[in-house]
Amino acid sequence: MEHPMASSPSFLGFDTLPAHGALLVPGRLRHEDLLALATELAPRNLIWLVEEAALVDPATQEYLNREDIRAVTFSQADPDPTAIGKALTDKIKDNSLMIFIPGDAVARRGTACHIPPDLNAFLCELKLPTIPISVSLPSELKLATESGSRLPSTIFALGDMIPASEVTLPAYQENLLRASEISFSSRTFLRESLSKHLLVGLKKHSNISVHDGTDDSSLSYGKLLAAAIALSKEIRRSTDKKRVGIILPPGKGGLLANIAVLFANKIPVNLNFTASQEAVESAIRQADLDKFITADPFVRKVPTFPWPPTRDLLLVERILPGIKSAITRWFLFSKLLPTWALSFLLKLHKSGRGDDEAILLFTSGSSGEPKGVPLTHRNVLANVCQFGTRLSLPKNSGILGCLPLFHSFGCTVTLWYPIIEGTKLVTYPSPLETKRLAELIHEHQLNLLLATPTFLRGYMRRVDPELLSSLDYVVTGAEKLPSNLAQSFEKKFGKLPFEGYGLTETSPATNVNLPDLETSTENLPVISCSKLGSVGPFLPGMAVKITDASTEEPCTVDQSGIIWLRGANVFPGYLDREDLTEEVMIDGWFKTGDVGRMDENGFLYIEGRMSRFSKIAGEMVPHEVIEGHLNRILNLDGEEERKITVVGIPDEQKGEVIGLLSTISGDTLQQELVDIRHQLMDEGIPSLWCPKAIIPVSEIPLLASGKLDLKACNTLAQESAPGG
Repeated sequence: MEHPMASSPSFLGFDTLPAHGALLVPGRLRHEDLLALATELAPRNLIWLVEEAALVDPATQEYLNREDIRAVTFSQADPDPTAIGKALTDKIKDNSLMIFIPGDAVARRGTACHIPPDLNAFLCELKLPTIPISVSLPSELKLATESGSRLPSTIFALGDMIPASEVTLPAYQENLLRASEISFSSRTFLRESLSKHLLVGLKKHSNISVHDGTDDSSLSYGKLLAAAIALSKEIRRSTDKKRVGIILPPGKGGLLANIAVLFANKIPVNLNFTASQEAVESAIRQADLDKFITADPFVRKVPTFPWPPTRDLLLVERILPGIKSAITRWFLFSKLLPTWALSFLLKLHKSGRGDDEAILLFTSGSSGEPKGVPLTHRNVLANVCQFGTRLSLPKNSGILGCLPLFHSFGCTVTLWYPIIEGTKLVTYPSPLETKRLAELIHEHQLNLLLATPTFLRGYMRRVDPELLSSLDYVVTGAEKLPSNLAQSFEKKFGKLPFEGYGLTETSPATNVNLPDLETSTENLPVISCSKLGSVGPFLPGMAVKITDASTEEPCTVDQSGIIWLRGANVFPGYLDREDLTEEVMIDGWFKTGDVGRMDENGFLYIEGRMSRFSKIAGEMVPHEVIEGHLNRILNLDGEEERKITVVGIPDEQKGEVIGLLSTISGDTLQQELVDIRHQLMDEGIPSLWCPKAIIPVSEIPLLASGKLDLKACNTLAQESAPGG
């Protein structure tokens, strides 16, 4: 399949350009984009602004030296930006537009801002009316399966004007990300179907294989395509419902089932086989399921699961032998027929696309009944593009797929991403068997490991460092990555784990730390991609805003508050729950329920979930902050298992006080409680935040993903309260 060809640039929002003078600050500007921007802004008077020390393209320098071009330079080393700002203000009093030219910089693909933060802050100190411009390159920010239709060479998206008196670095950052979101969300592939892109990916990458670590068997994507088409016909005949349940762990079977359901023009629902019977039955009822794809051995392996009647089970290992001839026939057809013909035979042109539901996931139920999260074709395709672009794995790369398919990260990154982007996939049904997983990583020389901090501790204890030597990236999510654990892992394996962030409702990835790119050019700035303690910069196409946790009033993005996100990967709302949707979705913005802030480098810091805060005497007290200090004080960061968890305990006088679930001897901790309180206060923790009680438990309740089971933790806290 040919690569997309570039056409003329696209300009979004330029009809709102003010008539008065202003400073335009593009996030990046290649020479060809500078010329295109100059043409678009004609006949306005233009002044080009360049920092003296910036490394500028020779062609741009030659352009600026022309007699008919107005250009101004300034020095970031100047101690008086206010004086520079006044001089520049005089130059735009005739309603000229001044355009800053970011010099060359090294940045990962899809990075919105190529301007070093200190220079960006200096520009803000000039106090000119400022308009950010997002400049994105579809050639860098695309799916491997995009069609050959012509893409715009560059997309320019104009941000809102920031008045001179309100120009700050956080205001610029927030505004630029909003413009970048508008740019990304305008892409045409977002209106297409996940099914079509999977079909293209399986055909395009037909020689790449999925390897199943349970039986050491491999299946090429070409054969997987044929089997999925043949199985889709059986699925279509078996049910008239629009959704089909899937109860399988990571592996060839789970991959095949999900693709086949989509090829049947139906919606896959991967059910959480580790959830309670009540949660499973709730999910089945909400999704309106009557057929479930699974396998006989798995039914026997999980006898505690509330299995539906046998007549409702589609057992893969029984169906496949009966459709062997159909699989052979489709294998030949898939080799001979072009993609459009296969798509027509599968009637994919009649299936959903764009904003239609593509898959259905359920939240973990960590804080209550599971909520149905329908993700659209647009959502999934967007996140595959966002994550894949930022990751930029080289060709012939391989990833380990061991996270559950009902987990949003496992679903997007180990189901859809490898097929669309063409990476080798090695699967294993459990993320807990770290010794076997490490052997698979070594045997297949895999490049990417996705895990949770809880699972990383298993590698620390059981795995020889040599077995992980092929890894380029170790990315964690689902829970906070303790700095001590990250540093201990790096010390043992020579690989620093990178923390990411996401939610089921955002398909899931929104942020990720990755290694900085290297450059051989002296003095060329490198835009940092990693900061320990943060969850990383935003992925392409994400916008963010912050509101005060108590008042819900808007804050600047560098202030701690509730995080709201907008982007093509943000879900449309909960399944059949308009009441819940209205609580979290306002004008396209999703209220995450997480508390955090963004720093001057564009890194997001998560400071806790609203569900993990206690309101004590009118003050919001973050549980995770207290836990971080306690783990340090008690030397628990290196422990494989969680030993403590902070909870809120009902209190008649204060409404709530801080309690501590602990697997450590209750008597020992009670004796040390006074000392712990003093140590916490020595670290600057207010007395109000210190634990008032210890609740001995045999284990800290966790979900299958390794995340805290907040519902179970809160139940234990309630039971410990007086009269509980």
